Amino acid sequence: MTHAPSSTLGAIAKYDVAIIGAGPSGSIAAALLHQQGKKVIVLEKQDFPRFSIGESLLPCCMTLLEEANMLDAVNSAGFQFKNGAAFFHSDKHISFDFTDKYTQGPGTTFQVERASFDKLLADTAVSQGVEIRFGETVEAVDLTQEPELTVKSRNGEKYVIQAKYLFDASGFGRVLPRLLNLEKPSSLPSRTAVFTHIQDNIDLTLNPDFDRQKILISVHPENKDIWYWLIPLSETKCSLGVVAEPHLLGEAEQNLQQVLLNMVRQEPGLDKLLANAEITRECALLKGYSANVTHLATNQFALLGNAGEFLDPVFSSGVTIAMQSASMAVKCVVRQLNGEQLDWEAEYATPLMRGVDTFRTYVEAWYDGRFQEVIFFDDPDKKIKQMICSILAGYAWDETNPFVSDSERRLNMIVELCR
Repeated sequence: MTHAPSSTLGAIAKYDVAIIGAGPSGSIAAALLHQQGKKVIVLEKQDFPRFSIGESLLPCCMTLLEEANMLDAVNSAGFQFKNGAAFFHSDKHISFDFTDKYTQGPGTTFQVERASFDKLLADTAVSQGVEIRFGETVEAVDLTQEPELTVKSRNGEKYVIQAKYLFDASGFGRVLPRLLNLEKPSSLPSRTAVFTHIQDNIDLTLNPDFDRQKILISVHPENKDIWYWLIPLSETKCSLGVVAEPHLLGEAEQNLQQVLLNMVRQEPGLDKLLANAEITRECALLKGYSANVTHLATNQFALLGNAGEFLDPVFSSGVTIAMQSASMAVKCVVRQLNGEQLDWEAEYATPLMRGVDTFRTYVEAWYDGRFQEVIFFDDPDKKIKQMICSILAGYAWDETNPFVSDSERRLNMIVELCR
C-alpha cells in the first residue's frame, strides 16, 4: 500500500529501524537495537498504560528481559511471583514446578497486569535512550525502495518516516498483515475467550490446594474443549477467563458477564474456589484470535510476536514468542545493517517457527485430548515430566530436548504409554 507523495508531507525523518508497536516485542527490540548503536523509533497507536490480555509470563522470558537490560526493573516492580502451573480436571489436580525442568535457565517468573508491565518495559526502553512516540498511527507503508511509513499524529497531522528496515510489533493490531495483504487463515479452529479481573476472596482454609504462585488451568468436567484460566495478579486479585468454540458459549456477546459466570458454575472446583468472588472489571471478548501470515520476513520487514502468528492462550506462549521473535529479529537486522546479505526465511522465520511449531504441537494435542491424557496421568516418569515442564516454561527452542526436536512423535509415544 502506498502513501501520498512525500513532498506533500514535509521533510522525511530517517532511521535505521522503525518499529510499529510498543508492547513487549517492540520495546525489547528497540532496547536491543539501541544497545547496538542503531537509530530506532517506536510508533505506538495507543497511550500507555492500556489494558492487554496475556498476563502470565513464562520463565524463558526472564532471559530475554535480561538481554534487554530490563530484568532489574521487572524484578523490582512488585509483580506476583510465579513458579509453575496447576491443572484441574474433575478430581485430578496436577502441578508443574518450573524449577524442576530439563532445560537450564530461570525457573520462576511473574504474573503481571499487562497495563503496568507493558508501560514498565516501554519506560525502561525510553530511559535507555529509545525514542517512542505514543498516539501515532501508521496509516500506510511503501516498500518500493527503503520502507516509508505514513504516520498520523494524535493531532491529525501526517508525516513520513523512512527506515532501512521495519519491524511490526503491533500484536493483535496486525498492521503490516493488513496493509500488505499478508493475512492467511490459521490452521487452528476458531475459538472465543471471555475474561475479566476479579477480587477473588478465596478462602484458603476451604481451598488448601490453591497456590497463588501458579497459574491454574481448569478443564470443564464434561467437555474437554472448554477450559478456564485463573491467574493470580496479587494477594487478592485474579484474571479469570474461559475459552471455548463460539457455539459452546451461546449468545456470548449479549451478556458477557452472565456467560462467564454460567461457565464457571459448570466447573465445580472453580465454582467452589470462587464462591465469594466479585467482578471488578467489565468483561471482554476475544474471538477468532488464532492468526497466521503468508510469510514472516523479507529484506525490508519482519513480523514479531502476534503480528505474525498467534496460536492460543492455553500455555501462555504469546509474550514468550513475542520476546523471542524480537531477540532473533534484532540479531538478524543488525547483521544486515552492518552489510551482510541475509536470508530472512532461513535465518529468522525458520528458526522462530521451530519453537512456535513446538507450542502448536501441544496446543493441538490439548484440544484433541492427547496432551490432557499426558498431563493428568497418575504416575508420570520424572525425566519425561521435566522435559514437558521445560516446554511449559517456554523453552520451546531447546532442541536438545527430545520433546522439542521431535515433538509430535515423542508426544504420541507418551500418549500410547499413558493409555
